[in-house]
Amino acid sequence: MSDWVEEEEGRAESAVSSCPSMKSDRFKEKPPDFSAEPGPSDTKDRKRSRGDVKEQLSCCALCQEVLRDPVSTSCGHWFCRRCITSDWDQSSSSADPACPQCGKRSRARPGLPTPSQTSPVDGGLQEVLDKHKISLRRRCEFVTEGTAAAGTGTPLNRIYTELYITEGRSEGVNTQHEVWQLETTSKTKTLHDSPVKCQDIFKPLPGQDTHIRVVVTQGVAGIGKTFSVQKFTLDWAEGLENQHVSLVVLLSFRELNLIKDERYSLLQLLRVFHPTLQMVTAEKLAVCKVVFIFDGLDESRFLLDFQNNEVVSDVTQTSSVDVLLTNLIKGNLLPSALLWITSRPAAANQIPPTCVDRVTEVRGFTDLQKEEYFRRRSSDEELSSRIISHIKASRSLHIMCQIPVFCWITATVLEHMLTTDQREDLPKSLTEMYSHFLLVQTQRKKHKYDERHDRSLQELRQTDREVLLKLGRLAFEHLEKGNLMFYQEDLEECGLDVTEASVYSGVCTEIFKTECVLFQRKVYCFVHLSIQEFLAAVYIFHCYTNRNTEVLARVMRSECDDKKLSLDIFLERVMSEALRSKNGHLDLFVCFLHGLTLESNQRLLGGLLGQTESRPEDIQRVIYNLKEMNTEYISPDRSINIFHCLMEMNDLSVHQDIQEFLMSEKRSEKELSEIHCSALAYMLQMSEEVLDVLDLKAYRTSEEGRRRLIPAVRNCRKARLRYCSLTESSCASLASALKSNPHLTELDLSGNRLQDSGVKLLFAGLKSPNCRLETLRLSDCWLSESSCASLASALKSNPHLTELDLSENQLRDSGVKLLSAGLESPNCRLETLRLSDCWLSKSCCASLASALKSNPHLTELDLSENQLQDSGVKLLSAGLESPNCRLETLRLRSCGFSGSCCASLASALKSNPHLTELDLSENLLEDSGVKLLSAGLESPNCRLETLRYD
Repeated sequence: MSDWVEEEEGRAESAVSSCPSMKSDRFKEKPPDFSAEPGPSDTKDRKRSRGDVKEQLSCCALCQEVLRDPVSTSCGHWFCRRCITSDWDQSSSSADPACPQCGKRSRARPGLPTPSQTSPVDGGLQEVLDKHKISLRRRCEFVTEGTAAAGTGTPLNRIYTELYITEGRSEGVNTQHEVWQLETTSKTKTLHDSPVKCQDIFKPLPGQDTHIRVVVTQGVAGIGKTFSVQKFTLDWAEGLENQHVSLVVLLSFRELNLIKDERYSLLQLLRVFHPTLQMVTAEKLAVCKVVFIFDGLDESRFLLDFQNNEVVSDVTQTSSVDVLLTNLIKGNLLPSALLWITSRPAAANQIPPTCVDRVTEVRGFTDLQKEEYFRRRSSDEELSSRIISHIKASRSLHIMCQIPVFCWITATVLEHMLTTDQREDLPKSLTEMYSHFLLVQTQRKKHKYDERHDRSLQELRQTDREVLLKLGRLAFEHLEKGNLMFYQEDLEECGLDVTEASVYSGVCTEIFKTECVLFQRKVYCFVHLSIQEFLAAVYIFHCYTNRNTEVLARVMRSECDDKKLSLDIFLERVMSEALRSKNGHLDLFVCFLHGLTLESNQRLLGGLLGQTESRPEDIQRVIYNLKEMNTEYISPDRSINIFHCLMEMNDLSVHQDIQEFLMSEKRSEKELSEIHCSALAYMLQMSEEVLDVLDLKAYRTSEEGRRRLIPAVRNCRKARLRYCSLTESSCASLASALKSNPHLTELDLSGNRLQDSGVKLLFAGLKSPNCRLETLRLSDCWLSESSCASLASALKSNPHLTELDLSENQLRDSGVKLLSAGLESPNCRLETLRLSDCWLSKSCCASLASALKSNPHLTELDLSENQLQDSGVKLLSAGLESPNCRLETLRLRSCGFSGSCCASLASALKSNPHLTELDLSENLLEDSGVKLLSAGLESPNCRLETLRYD
């Protein structure tokens, strides 16, 4: 089975290890205790070779005696070295022996590093670093989630296997909620999908000749970023990997947030978070090879100002924590130190790209790994097969199962329901899944979830409901702020008593977790972001049913003094507000909110939502409003969430209409509404079949409907979007398509008012290494010279673009001069350039001539309808005479020149054997000019086939 599955199964189980009903034997093995002092009788036997550190160990799994010269296997069991055969000492990843305890193939790992494995430093410092390694090993050795006490978790080495980390990021849909981004990454693989093991995170790939100092690893919530950095740290502390590194400093932003308003030097910061480093001085730190790991940038409550923060270069200089961080990242502080930073995608852009040497991404489960996960959870093959079949039948559930934590949530619900004869009502939507999950997790012993009685949260004690609603308030208020981590003061602001037993016991054990950090203060978070979003929706729906107008006004961002606010108006306003979000951070919250309108979900959640009235006419008005919602100024990607909301309400009419449309042979006769177009765009971009041509004019719909079809560009080869009233708001989606769709070779956007701001977004997509666009048409797109700098940069970095049409834009001479710099780049492979009617004069011709001399790929140039005049054409002719010029077609129609420039053209014809088509029509050549031109035509080197001069 895949290593991924074993790891994530362990992670999910560790999250529930504190729940008595869900514990398994795998959690009962007692781990080695590295905290207690040894007894007097065995002190000598237990001394270690490094730093004379004393540790009391548990029994050997084989001889059942106290461990001597301990060895840890990668599957988590501990033995005396003498009990392990010589095969273990020589084991390699290609032929690992079976573990005597569990039978799994595994590698032996020494209990502590030996002196020869570490980097050379002086003896006193080495002793400090040895103690630091022991401290880090204790910190990272066990994984504890849920409310499990420290030391009762699962050994990391038992459940960890190599996460799939790829160099580069998914160049995708930064205008969507990260859950919907999973849809794109699940379908599209980057062309530069180079795997990187966590222990090699700072090592260049084969063929790369670069020093990697700063690495940013991104991935959606719950995907395994923290496990990666813990594994890196544990392997170093155990002497297994990266022993050229003297010191690893692991810091999480959830801990750094605790000292947000205090001032420290970097040296003081190390000592505060790692007391074992108290004796490290600035001089000693200077000789160390240091790796800083900053985990969870998305949890940061700092403002990282890379432009204006003061410069700090001395490790003893006191400053604010955010200033220390920016100076470390920029290399002002400890420039030889290596930095590894993890983050969710939405927060990763806080660090300027110029400060980052490598970007990597942690991916989720593949489809096969999802199936493996569910099959391994249960010995009942029929049960696991039913779960897998049900997941595959729901697109939203199947996508979410890329996240390991959601697999655990799904398995928890479906296993329970399928073993209690509730098979007919299995959840099909996310709202249904989370409603059942909340119900399963909040049942006390005397309120067990029993299918024989219509039990629900109505039966919970009033105090339990109050705690859940307070948690919902906490979830909503911090969802607004973008916070995933909370502190004691945050809970108290929401009326939560942190000492209240129900916060830590049965009600929220699996929903809410705590972690002890600095100074024994606790950090709180939900098991996954989606649970926070669901509870936030539950809280807001409760506020609606109880007419809490103050809270409703906040979520709608408008005044609310109407105690009789109808459900459809309320949801319409919330939806409108959520659609204005640039990155869609409220999308899933809004989906849950719509899903809670269903009577079936309200019945499950009972009194938690208050007194609800699910009248059919109310639901139909909500559905009607969704289908008719105006999204003229909203990104097409954002509009797709309207379709997701309909699916959460179990309204399948639009989905069924589009399925019939795709099967129909008379598509051109079918008129599509705007919501139909959003659904069609979603289904086309998720199709396994790549569309040959997406022509928006081929669909009978409104201008807004055509705009909503733009996300389908992510899954087609040619996109023809001419004269479709597209604007700047469409360009973010188009840029995303360029970054994520390696099949796209032609994009025609002519006749759309994109303007410079829109095209700049587009050019960011052109520069992506995944972009394979060959033809780009931007005629009559309201562009000016300011677009040309971005375009020139794209030409320098994109070797695939061969045809570019910029006609009918006011580029002017200054713009074409900028463009010419891109044409002269050795990476530019442009063959066709159209610049007709671009308000050009003779001033730009010297730059174009220079480009002709240096670019051997350009074969077609159209400069028609520009006032180049005689002097401009003469300059251009000098470029044509260059031996590097390979131009075959030159169009100079209506360029305001006379016959006096024809001598220069004739000279070019004599020396250029490549030119086959020349258009000089609508110019004042007269007979004298034609005679001069004829001299060039008579040359044996002239290969001209077509000449126009009328």
